[in-house]
Amino acid sequence: MGYEVQVTVDSKDPHRQAQWWAQALGWRVEPSDEEFIRRMVAAGHAQESDTTVFEGTLVWREGAAISDPEHPQRPRMLFQRVPEGKSVKNRMHLDIRVGDRREEVAEELVAAGASVLHRGQVGPSVWITMADPEGNEFCVG
Repeated sequence: MGYEVQVTVDSKDPHRQAQWWAQALGWRVEPSDEEFIRRMVAAGHAQESDTTVFEGTLVWREGAAISDPEHPQRPRMLFQRVPEGKSVKNRMHLDIRVGDRREEVAEELVAAGASVLHRGQVGPSVWITMADPEGNEFCVG
């Protein structure tokens, strides 16, 4: 039997990254359970410093997740806070497969804060390598 997979992305600002990627993929940021967080703090299982308020909602400081509500079997993405910034090329990246809408989607992503790194083609495979707002590479193809 195979294992489930979750894609985890190290982030300077995990809540902003989750928000950006949810928009980019047409997914949703998983909602915060503020009452659960408050109960965990009140019971001493967590500290106030483990939380923050993001856009008016109490959230765990260390991370945020996104998922595809229409396809819950797809892997979710977790954005986790790390102290260091990105310093080298990703060894693994996401490919957003959009077919003939490649240029249109790339333009939308640039307008939302991404940048184009280069365009590539091998035989019939065509893609645009991009970077998200924190510099993580991904391809649109």
